[in-house]
Amino acid sequence: MIDAEVLHRISDTLAARKNASPDTSYVSSLYTKGTEAICKKVGEEALETVMAAKDEDRLHLVRETCDLWFHSLVLLHHFGLSVDDVLVEFRRREGISGIDEKKSRLK
Repeated sequence: MIDAEVLHRISDTLAARKNASPDTSYVSSLYTKGTEAICKKVGEEALETVMAAKDEDRLHLVRETCDLWFHSLVLLHHFGLSVDDVLVEFRRREGISGIDEKKSRLK
C-alpha cells in the first residue's frame, strides 16, 4: 500500500506555488485567477470522475479521481487550508456512522 506522504509532498508543492510566476506554473495561474476559476476546475474534474464511473472505466476513474483530489487540494490551499485539515476531519469521523455524522451537522 502506498502511504499518504505523497499527499503531504503535493501539499507542500502547492503551498510553494503560491509564490511562483503564473507564466511558469499551472497552479500559480489558478491561484491568480481566483476562487471562481479554481471551483470551476474542481467541478469539471468531479463531473469527469462521475462520467468515468458511469462508463465503468476503472483506470479512467482512478485518473479522474487523482485530478479531482489534486484540484481540491489547490482549492484548499487557496483558502489557507491543507491536506492535514481534511485528514483531521477524516479522523474525527472515523468510527462514526454516516447517518449519525450527518445528523450531527444538521443540529
